[in-house]
Amino acid sequence: MMRWCRACWLGSVAALLSVSSLAAQADEPRVTINGQTYTPRSIVERNMGSEEDQTTPFTPHRILGNVYYVGTRTLSSFLITTPAGHILLNTTYERNVEGIRNSIEALGFQFSDVRVVLGNHAHGDHMEGNALVQALTGAEVVVMAADRTMLEGITPGGRPHPVDRTVTDGQEVELGGIVLTAHLTAGHTPGCTAWTTTVQEGGRGYDVVFFCSLRATGPLTPERITQFERSLEVVRQLACDVPLGDHPAQYRMEEKYRRLRDGNPLAFVDPTGCTTEAEIQEAMFRAMLPAR
Repeated sequence: MMRWCRACWLGSVAALLSVSSLAAQADEPRVTINGQTYTPRSIVERNMGSEEDQTTPFTPHRILGNVYYVGTRTLSSFLITTPAGHILLNTTYERNVEGIRNSIEALGFQFSDVRVVLGNHAHGDHMEGNALVQALTGAEVVVMAADRTMLEGITPGGRPHPVDRTVTDGQEVELGGIVLTAHLTAGHTPGCTAWTTTVQEGGRGYDVVFFCSLRATGPLTPERITQFERSLEVVRQLACDVPLGDHPAQYRMEEKYRRLRDGNPLAFVDPTGCTTEAEIQEAMFRAMLPAR
């Protein structure tokens, strides 16, 4: 057991700076959006929380239409159901796969019916569990081509990272009449992907966006600056009624879940919040440019 956990940890360290490593760095710059001040460290702490937060399942729930939340307190995992099986977006850490399975089954679905695995970006806290999910379900793993190399470096337990199909910007993944479109929003990783789909609720359609992180990490090279500039423009152009993200705090999940629990079936419909995270990350990105 200890050997397995150590392998999972090593796979994730290569993908993401931990809160503890950031603590040793100067926590600058500071930006204020809508009265809230953010620093690089505070954003990571908001996103990741504690080790317990990263591994403790949050109450599974239906977000809207055929989209469900099956992740942890701080690591998002979404189930998109279809008549031909289901799509799982973000497997998170391998050690969370059992919790994801339990959440899916608590909602009344079968984990074995997962047919397609997608992800937002090639970091261990979002896609480390791909190999295990495929081993348990036989699902096809579909990834953004630009993230393939990074993903193939995530090998918990020494198992190769499965890549069954790659997509590029604008391509679609279809299952059971449900279509998800991949939008390249590079910067956080080379293949950071925002996925979009349309769901039906109450006789009308709603545009759902599963945003990828826009957080700048590491040196801001000219190439990465160009990537972020393009990505910030892309996300603002996406049709959006329901903003979701690879970390629940990015779309205020807990606050919206309370409203859902209290009887508001449209609690996650938030068109005005579709660009809030982009505004935070753009302000931080631009504040970091002079020191690059």
